[in-house]
Amino acid sequence: MPPRRLAALCLALAMAVPAAAQRMQVLVHSAPLAGFQYYAGKILWDEMQEGDRLALVRETDNPHDPHAVRVEWRGTKLGYLPRSDNRAVAAELDKGTPIGARIGKLARNPNPWKRLRVDVYIGL
Repeated sequence: MPPRRLAALCLALAMAVPAAAQRMQVLVHSAPLAGFQYYAGKILWDEMQEGDRLALVRETDNPHDPHAVRVEWRGTKLGYLPRSDNRAVAAELDKGTPIGARIGKLARNPNPWKRLRVDVYIGL
C-alpha cells in the first residue's frame, strides 16, 4: 500500500474511533499470582474472568518485601506479584507511572502458582 494511502487510512480509522478508545496499552510483564491460596482467590474464583482489571498497590511498608506489589480484584486482595518479578513494577509505581493490570489467564490447576496469571500494562 502506498505511504500516502496508508496515512489516509490511519487518519480515517483514528477519526472513527472515540478518543477514549484510542489509548494503546502495551504488555510489559506477565507473572503468576503469588499467595493465591492464602487470600480471596478461591472464594472469588467463579466471579473472576480473564481480562478483568486488577489493581496494583505498592506496599512500601511490607515487612517481608520492600518491593511488594499487592494485586487486588474489585478492591479485594488476591495476592502479590512474585518477589522475583516485582522490582521493576514497584520502581515504576513509585515513580508514578500509570500501570494497569488484567487477569491474563485463569486455570483450574492444583498448583496455586498456575491458577491466575497477572498481565501488567503501561498505557501510551
